Amino acid sequence: MRTELRIVAYPAVLPQIYASGGLSARRTGPRTVHLIGTAATPLGGDELDIAIVVAPGAELVVRSVAATLALPGAATLLSSGRWHLEVGSGGALDFDPEPMIVAGGARHHTVTTIRLASGARLRMRERVQVGRAGEDGGEWQGDLIADVDDVPLLRHRLALGAGTPADDALSAPRALESELVYPDERAAATTGLTQTRLPLAAGGSLFTRTGALLNV
Repeated sequence: MRTELRIVAYPAVLPQIYASGGLSARRTGPRTVHLIGTAATPLGGDELDIAIVVAPGAELVVRSVAATLALPGAATLLSSGRWHLEVGSGGALDFDPEPMIVAGGARHHTVTTIRLASGARLRMRERVQVGRAGEDGGEWQGDLIADVDDVPLLRHRLALGAGTPADDALSAPRALESELVYPDERAAATTGLTQTRLPLAAGGSLFTRTGALLNV
């Protein structure tokens, strides 16, 4: 299945939503939308293509009504998602959906591309859990590419689960929480070997936490 979703926010009007496939969205406030699954997706072989655009001066909050469950398909374990986030000058996007659960030995790869104009604001939080109770297989990979105008802000890839560089038979991480904030002037901070917030050279910060399970 191919899913396409486009959400566009303008100042002083309700967000516009265009959807087809297994994912849609509903307006739940003047500046808030919730992502809603309309079919079982992503299954192996599915492709998700989601664009969220915030026009200059507009504000948008994006949430989801439930976790997303990635499952293997009949012909392949791999599904994919392409996310494009764009925020114009003076605009603000707060993106914080429920976690992605990669279950049944599935594999799910995402590429998130972010374009921010000067003066834009962004908070993008992502949470991933590989495997349900009693499941040890499955794999997730996420690429994060962010620019401010024509200046590179971030190039980041992280992979969890079976067969990835972080995989370990004894204590491999199976959960991730990450948060990209722009602008942000907080100093670098770490907690043990699993949690860190690092300032970015072009402004903003990236927080990551890995472990066996997501914090709830």
